[in-house]
Amino acid sequence: MTDAEIKAELLAVGAVDIDMVLLGNITVPTAGPGAGNTAFFFNWNGHRVRLSVDDGSPLRAVDDNGDVVILKGGKELVRGQLEEELIHCPEQAYITISERCVFDCKYCPVPKLSGDIKSLDKIVGMVDEASKSGKLQAISITSGVADTPENEVDRAVEAIRALVKYDVPIGVSVYPTADSTRLLKKAGAVEIKYNVETMDREIFDRVCPGMDLDFIKDSLTEAVSMFGRNLVFSNFIVGLGETDETVEAGLEELASMDVVPIVRAASMHPLREGEVDIQRPTATRLLKLTKILRRILDEHGLRADVSQTMCLPCTGCDINPHIDM
Repeated sequence: MTDAEIKAELLAVGAVDIDMVLLGNITVPTAGPGAGNTAFFFNWNGHRVRLSVDDGSPLRAVDDNGDVVILKGGKELVRGQLEEELIHCPEQAYITISERCVFDCKYCPVPKLSGDIKSLDKIVGMVDEASKSGKLQAISITSGVADTPENEVDRAVEAIRALVKYDVPIGVSVYPTADSTRLLKKAGAVEIKYNVETMDREIFDRVCPGMDLDFIKDSLTEAVSMFGRNLVFSNFIVGLGETDETVEAGLEELASMDVVPIVRAASMHPLREGEVDIQRPTATRLLKLTKILRRILDEHGLRADVSQTMCLPCTGCDINPHIDM
């Protein structure tokens, strides 16, 4: 199997049965569909994947003379090493400001968790500790929407202004507002991500009530005009009932706007069971859609391997079309 095929197999399952003793410094994500799940990073041949811990998984990770071997059906699928996190991912301080959200996206557990809102002092303290490690390569800021999108943008702006002193690239991912792109750019962000979630309008209206797909797309267009090509991204979730044809059309539309899409496998969180029908994409489908994305990016002269912050350089949750393939 190629490394891309191995990664697709791992992402299609998304979880591994592993002895917790093997895990070192790991964190529990507080944003997105994976919030609340214990997870770890695994690296082989320069490829990285983030996997949840699940003792019911068909994949099993074991120690073998210092290597970590992931088994499928009792046979070795891949051999590598666990990778230590800095904050949420290797080499980045990836910080969620508000661990709660007024939007009720049906695949996301965050609205059910009622998490904390980090103070500016806490955020700066976290990044300060990360900087002292000597491993800090980037800062990434994301957030739910604790009360209003405008207040959340203000929190992000305040954080970015306080963090530019660390002299590393800063990326930001929030729900857009009428002035968010200008404010975040002025504060010091160098990359930005507004998530369309899905480009299937019927699915979007059903699973992302209260959000505005057209406004998100307009905000992405504005972001490209201010940040530039290869500096604006958007998560594109697959597994919500969309067809491959719809995905391809959506990826093409985003790329034609000079936005770099990130194909993200949907996963069912226990807190959302019964509210949404999720079919996690198979390895075959993930590879097919990533190959389509690679072709579309190449046709538009866009790259998924030049970003410095957030998901694309991490590669833990997705197959990066220019790094993993």
